[in-house]
Amino acid sequence: MNTPDTAVRTETVGSTLVITINRPKARNAVDAEVAGGIAAAIDELEANPALRVGVLTGAEGTFSAGMDLKAAARGESPAVAGKGFAGLTEAETSKPLIAAVEGYAMGGGFELALACDLVVAAEDARFALPEVKRGLIAGGGGVIRLPRRVPHHLAMELLLTGRTITAARARELGVVNRLTAGGGALSAALELAAEIGENAPLALAAVKRVVRHARDDAEPEAFSAQRREIQQLLESADFAEGARAFAEKRAPEWTGR
Repeated sequence: MNTPDTAVRTETVGSTLVITINRPKARNAVDAEVAGGIAAAIDELEANPALRVGVLTGAEGTFSAGMDLKAAARGESPAVAGKGFAGLTEAETSKPLIAAVEGYAMGGGFELALACDLVVAAEDARFALPEVKRGLIAGGGGVIRLPRRVPHHLAMELLLTGRTITAARARELGVVNRLTAGGGALSAALELAAEIGENAPLALAAVKRVVRHARDDAEPEAFSAQRREIQQLLESADFAEGARAFAEKRAPEWTGR
């Protein structure tokens, strides 16, 4: 149940689950409660067939400052077993996730954005992986994911310097899908989520699985996995409905079967 002091709030908007990190006084830094809350929200998204897309954001103009160092010093873990930092960075999700970034996405906050499938950011947002300045590395997926998203040398520059970049630069690098005016990231993310949510849920999940195969497997194995996915989709009720809807010039009514 959401209350004003709930560390992670959830709200359903159409077929989208909005997940909000709600520790603005701590710049939405991730402690054990936040990690557990995000993990629970992702479980809710995955379990509810009426939900098609998740949007992750932060309360009151900040996405997330990353790991709560004070909580870590008290012995709290910002990770969830099997799901990684913040209950998300190592989770394998079947439904699309969009990060709606306002303010700062620093360290683990940037890694949360990288764990999402799409990123919408306000023009005044800032991104950084500054762990090397503290004697660490970006261990919540930053060192692994950033070089897969941007050219090697550009990723290494950010990882080795810990430099903060603007949302515009993140867009140039291909990390950010859309830029908005300040305060507009969530609205733009919801528009994108609604567009995605109009599509067949089985096909959306298949896209994510095939993309993972393309990332992790050699091409022959990836194509083999893709063939299996396509065959299952061809046998689904949703594919039959999509074909009927196209012929009848109407919007399809997806059942996820």
